[in-house]
Amino acid sequence: MSDERRSVATPRENPADPLRPMARPRLYEQVLDRLRSYVTEGGLGSGDRLPPERELAQRLGVSRASVKQAIVVLEVQGLVEVRHGGGTYLRKDSLDPEPVERLVERRRRLPDVLEAREALETKLAELAAERHTEPDLAALHDALRHMEQEIAAGRHGVEGDRLFHAAVTAAAHSTLLAEFMRSISEQITESRHESLRQPGRPARSLAQHRAILEAIEGRRGKAAAAAMRRHVRTVAKVRLLDWNPEDGA
Repeated sequence: MSDERRSVATPRENPADPLRPMARPRLYEQVLDRLRSYVTEGGLGSGDRLPPERELAQRLGVSRASVKQAIVVLEVQGLVEVRHGGGTYLRKDSLDPEPVERLVERRRRLPDVLEAREALETKLAELAAERHTEPDLAALHDALRHMEQEIAAGRHGVEGDRLFHAAVTAAAHSTLLAEFMRSISEQITESRHESLRQPGRPARSLAQHRAILEAIEGRRGKAAAAAMRRHVRTVAKVRLLDWNPEDGA
């Protein structure tokens, strides 16, 4: 076959090629940028209400689906509170959402992290019930008090939560399981923040911690494991996992 008749192959996309096709931003990501500017330029702050979705769609010249998806992204990140039938309110003094692609990546890996947490932490709770010492119990009680104080001060209780789960791990006296927990500590921190910023979640987590501690203190291994399993499954109920990044694209 002659060169003239030979078809030219379409070059494959090379991620390192500076002239590779540019990714087009999703429409709701553009809505996010506009909303951030609107809040900043309007001097809005925590507790202020955003215009209704219908009004935003009309003013921005986009579909309500695109506006709704932008609001969902802000809600997932704890930047707004959506009150059903009551509108959307700012939870902070500015809108500074993390990049959507980072959010997508966290959504992708979160189920694996939660699965690992359930497997490891239920066994740790069972072992803690069987092996704990008096100093271990003191550390668990201290962690609960710390979380109570954080919540009473209007915070999410993140540090108290970390201290409690660390105390359970220590009370299990299992070097290898503790090493496994350390190996995924960064991902656990991520899941902790994701869970505790859900509305009403800090108080619920605190109550579940009390149930875990009660079972550990009573040396009831199976009950401690069951209480921890219930807790981790509650942690798994986060708005992020209900979000579809392609809706309203």
